[in-house]
Amino acid sequence: MSEPTREVELKARVENVGAARRNIENAGGLIVFDGSLHDRIYDTPDGMLAASDFVLRIRSYVSRLGVTAHLDWKGPTLREGGFKVRSELTTGVTDPDQLAAILSRLGFGIISQIDRKIVQYEIMDAETDARTVIRFEQYPRMDALVEVEGYQTGIERTISALGIPRAMFSADRLADFVRAYEARTGQRAAICDQDLEAG
Repeated sequence: MSEPTREVELKARVENVGAARRNIENAGGLIVFDGSLHDRIYDTPDGMLAASDFVLRIRSYVSRLGVTAHLDWKGPTLREGGFKVRSELTTGVTDPDQLAAILSRLGFGIISQIDRKIVQYEIMDAETDARTVIRFEQYPRMDALVEVEGYQTGIERTISALGIPRAMFSADRLADFVRAYEARTGQRAAICDQDLEAG
């Protein structure tokens, strides 16, 4: 049986996405994906997974090159040294619609949807051969965010290169950024296309 990997990340609000992207490119970041990212999060009718802080998710990457998808399981959120840490298992999916139908027949339903346009970069550390992933996310109606994921040393180096104050980064969840946006603007956030249609 495969052992879960450790997902270590920080997020921040981005006021100038163009400038931050140029900084990452100047630091050697290479674009590995440019398109949209769609998450469908599932649970049982009694909320068994959420009660344990587990996540069961179908994630689909959509670009002009086509669609790739995977099924993810995430363990409870931990905070270690100011970083957000979760155990994660993931596997590729060739037909996300069929998988969604299987989950539905097993009694799982969608409890949350997230849709955003993204540009994802990677920076490789020449000394350790470790990869740091930088993802810029633009939601239907919410602050633009940047997520930096990898090993802690690589995350810190990447944050320095981004040109965004270190204090802006946190281990907060997306829901925390939504609340901050709504408190600051007085406007309801839309983190999926359905939210935008609902007004």
